[in-house]
Amino acid sequence: MNERPCSKCGKGAVYGRRYSGVKLCSPCYSHSIIEKTRRTISKFGMLEYGTKMAVGVSGGKDSLSLLHVLSKIVIPHGSELFAVTVDEGVEGYRDEAIQNAIELSSRLGVKQITVSFKELFGTGLDDVLEKRKGKRIASCTVCGTFRRRALEIGAQKVGADVIATGHNLDDFLQTFLMNLFSGDVERIRWMDPAIKHNTDFAFRRIKPFMEIYEEEIAFYAFTNNLPLQSETCPHMNESIRSEMREILNKLERAHPGMKYIGLRSVLKVASNIENVQQREINLCAECGFPTSGVVCSVCQMRNVVSDWQRIDLVERSREGKSH
Repeated sequence: MNERPCSKCGKGAVYGRRYSGVKLCSPCYSHSIIEKTRRTISKFGMLEYGTKMAVGVSGGKDSLSLLHVLSKIVIPHGSELFAVTVDEGVEGYRDEAIQNAIELSSRLGVKQITVSFKELFGTGLDDVLEKRKGKRIASCTVCGTFRRRALEIGAQKVGADVIATGHNLDDFLQTFLMNLFSGDVERIRWMDPAIKHNTDFAFRRIKPFMEIYEEEIAFYAFTNNLPLQSETCPHMNESIRSEMREILNKLERAHPGMKYIGLRSVLKVASNIENVQQREINLCAECGFPTSGVVCSVCQMRNVVSDWQRIDLVERSREGKSH
């Protein structure tokens, strides 16, 4: 007799949820993830009939799982699905991930395109960080700023209306804590997924996995034989996000279900923040993209990077003259 029968069908279970006590076989587990995602999409009105959705597919477990799940939800819903992959230019890391994205997209019959930092901004992330030379700015800050714009441009290329990313429940809570400890109340307000996007911006951004644990998405990728990336980003530990991840995981181990409680609290806090002034939307003076300032964050970052490059050239010139 099987000691761990599936709570749904009675077959042999392969995964147990500590926070609920539910044990599931592989098919029932996969179905539960698809249904959880479907409920999140419905609850927050993330999808309308006929929507053209661009999925940010980095090639990691979260984004590949999201593409796999959405192919079972979005396409039968009468909507179109596209995969957009961003090549940041990180040697020894991104090549495998891009191949994973291409492979799964082909298997699912989803159109996939790749856009690169080099193509869009004239330089890759490795080259940018080489010029940083001890400046107090995390690689994730540089990368995240450019990645968001690259996804928008990719979405424009495929004619999408919405951008979906693989951010999970863990990511959501980590982001809340990072905003909390940086005093960024406005960003916390905009974490409420029920807020509709400003029509002055081209795309609404959605997170269909925001109510699902990171480890559950990892198991979904495993049990569905999705291609898994063997390399981790060499810059992942520069951000305070890694410390937030450790804190939350420690709490969850000691108190199963703590992350779900945290999620409910964050949503209540975000929806009850008032008096956040609505910013006027302008067009960036340098690139023409919508921004709440005069110059958008991408152009500001490009100007910072240009300063690093000029300083680097000057230093190399001095070194050359000294020899």
